[in-house]
Amino acid sequence: MIEVRDAFRIYESAAGGTVALQGLKLTVERGEIVVVLGPSGSGKTTLLRVLAGLERLSAGGGSVLGTPLRDIDDAFRARNLGLLDQHYARSLSADLTCRQTVGLQLGLLGHDPHQAGRAAEDLLGQVALADRADDRPGSLSGGEQQRVAVCAAVAHRPGLLLADEPAGELDSENAATVYRLLGELVRGSGATALIVSHDAHAASIADRLVYVRDGRVVAQARPGQDPAFAVTHGWVRLPDAALAQTGRPSLVTIEAAGGRLVLQPMDSTPAAAVDGDVMAAAAGPVVAAVEAVEKRYGTRIVLDGLSRGFRAGALTAVVGRSGSGKTTLLHLLAGLERPSAGDVTLAGDSLGGLTRAKLAGLRRRHVALVTQEPGLVPYLNALENVELALHLRGADGGAREALVQVGLEHHLDLPAARLSAGERQRVAIARALAARTRLLLVDEPTARLDEENARSTGALLARAAHEHGVAVVCATHDSVLIEQADETINLDGEPVPSTPS
Repeated sequence: MIEVRDAFRIYESAAGGTVALQGLKLTVERGEIVVVLGPSGSGKTTLLRVLAGLERLSAGGGSVLGTPLRDIDDAFRARNLGLLDQHYARSLSADLTCRQTVGLQLGLLGHDPHQAGRAAEDLLGQVALADRADDRPGSLSGGEQQRVAVCAAVAHRPGLLLADEPAGELDSENAATVYRLLGELVRGSGATALIVSHDAHAASIADRLVYVRDGRVVAQARPGQDPAFAVTHGWVRLPDAALAQTGRPSLVTIEAAGGRLVLQPMDSTPAAAVDGDVMAAAAGPVVAAVEAVEKRYGTRIVLDGLSRGFRAGALTAVVGRSGSGKTTLLHLLAGLERPSAGDVTLAGDSLGGLTRAKLAGLRRRHVALVTQEPGLVPYLNALENVELALHLRGADGGAREALVQVGLEHHLDLPAARLSAGERQRVAIARALAARTRLLLVDEPTARLDEENARSTGALLARAAHEHGVAVVCATHDSVLIEQADETINLDGEPVPSTPS
């Protein structure tokens, strides 16, 4: 079904070559669901793009459904592959309704239009979007758009599904629904799936978990079992947790004893205690607030009489199901949308009577916004993207320091187009932090990050609040981030478990 042999993918740039895949080997059997795990920048998305024929290997080879990787073309993709990009907006047309989007591939393959429409409606119903079938993507939340993209990828029952973070921006309930749907459709049609994910729900449908690091398969496991580490041409990558517990040695001895390999550190140092907690300072004055705010889109009410202040020095997590108004609230606070009723204040000014030019000026002085799409200039490197934003604001320095804070000190000179999705998201966060504004609005910042980077990002946002007095408002469904918040707002109106402050 899938065979990859000694795969290398090297991206050339003015800063030098970047190795995304280096000697990767992988076999996936027909009917198998394999979930690929690994940190941001480990080569997961590159692997999917190579298998889809969207990128060519620099060296090595392989095949998909018996077709050599080099021979995969548009016709093969259309009939045999289901592609679900982590940038789900790419598969949605602003001019098509949800029903038309989901049924489009069936129509292109010659299916009866009425049958395609009914199949689309059935899929939309399975992801709780039956009542949005005639709506266009612009009126949907990010999570709702992602569910439509999932339906569009599987509507034609492909032989192989290649999915990149299919539930990255969904709340836990909808993520479980999407993975259940994917599992049912793949198994029901006898298809095969390779799914890149950081979501624990993905393991619930997996036959096998594959761990990728540094462009190689480093371990594999069955769900619920300990991973077995891959030996590639004599190389084995030792897990970070084991190295940390043994003092991160740079040299080890290896002894074969009784059919076992025993590794003994030679130069380890005792693991230092890490203080991952960020002490919260007392919350300061209100930087932004909503008062009896309502927001409607046609007859649909998203926010209904919400009143809340956001104080300097506090990290506030805004939670709720997909479509509950999390992104809308951030846009209202930034002055990008106007409420249907009620008032929004920022830095003591009411936004209601301000012109667009005055709103832009107020936003430039006081607000940094990280959206679900990073919005980087692809041909500028990471450092240049942050410096450009500072220049447009008329702000000074701090670009390099901000990128180091998000763990990208070794990627400063790489073009944004050559960064992974998780790395691009971290550049966007660095760009916002470098601006040193009074209000920082962040929309699903950990959706494309592994747990380690998600935890680091949460700590970084907490430090921005506690050490620099920023009012940080973060829309999220990630429990790793929620547990680091000082305050939590649930737009579903349900109680939220207390979080440390």
